Amino acid sequence: MENNNLTSWDNYINETLQDDCEAAAYLELAIEEYQNDGDTKALMRAIKRVAEAKGGISKLAEETNLNRQNLYRIFANQTSPRFDTLTKILRALGYTFALKTFNVSQQCV
Repeated sequence: MENNNLTSWDNYINETLQDDCEAAAYLELAIEEYQNDGDTKALMRAIKRVAEAKGGISKLAEETNLNRQNLYRIFANQTSPRFDTLTKILRALGYTFALKTFNVSQQCV
């Protein structure tokens, strides 16, 4: 018996990540986890998922003026992106880096 009301995880996450706030929360969590475990593959997988939800790698290549094949290599962890490349990717997806102190006793104004 097949239940047509079920959706696959990939379809669900793709649909969810089309929402800018959901995608931002997803990326923030991925960056926090990267800071804890150093798992570059997981971080790049998260960025790739957001890119796919927001139109795909070809669209990202157009918006960043980066080579599509190079983006695929970056997302497959065959090469590490430079900081400026990662910044271009995030900016094209509608995000940027922000610094915050992790020293709870010192608040910056």
